[in-house]
Amino acid sequence: MNKTANYKLTIISPVFNEEENIEMLADALDKYINSSENKGMCVLFVNDGSADNSLEMIKKECLQRKNFFYISLDKRTGLSGAIKAGFDNTYSPLVGYIDADLQTTPEDFDLLLPHADHYPLVMGIRANRKDSAWKNFQSKFANGFRKMFTHDGAIDTGCPLKIIQTPYAKRIPMFTGMHRFFPALIQLQEGGKMKQVPVRHFPRIAGVSKYNVWNRLIGPMKDCFAYRWMKKRYINYSFKDNNL
Repeated sequence: MNKTANYKLTIISPVFNEEENIEMLADALDKYINSSENKGMCVLFVNDGSADNSLEMIKKECLQRKNFFYISLDKRTGLSGAIKAGFDNTYSPLVGYIDADLQTTPEDFDLLLPHADHYPLVMGIRANRKDSAWKNFQSKFANGFRKMFTHDGAIDTGCPLKIIQTPYAKRIPMFTGMHRFFPALIQLQEGGKMKQVPVRHFPRIAGVSKYNVWNRLIGPMKDCFAYRWMKKRYINYSFKDNNL
């Protein structure tokens, strides 16, 4: 049996070449799950084909810490692929997501969890963002363009702090770039509501950002057309009867 089935919340953290952050990330996650009033949480690292020492460090942390697990992909798939692998291998009722760069803190999952039983998606809104003016401009422009296409009402879809009810997460049609469209893709599903909650944001203190103008601005604009195509063809169904 998949070990995540023994928990209420599995926190997924995709990792690609983050060796400088792994120990700090593990410390922060371990401190959170052991000190939070919300119990029954585990961590699932998803190594996305890292070319540095990330996998060895992840294995070390998982050996030393209770409730820490990992999967490692044989080649890089990108953030959407790593998240999908995490969703596919999670069997707890709730699945969370946090980036490995520690620009958000696991402690703020406690702000999302009170809403998680009532909303299929609970997501953060980064308050007082600590990014450069150019990076903030790109994000705001891409967010505005996406909202024009999706009308999903999401203020900060790029916030790397989310909790999703696992059955909804597993039904998300995942393709490259679709992690930016979680609010819209959840809303395609029957009963797919979301809740947005302000969370803290911090400067990156180690490692290197994997984003640039292409994957923060131009790529997401192209992905909007892919989403529109999927929206027209998305299939919802429910059972009238069965004998399973």
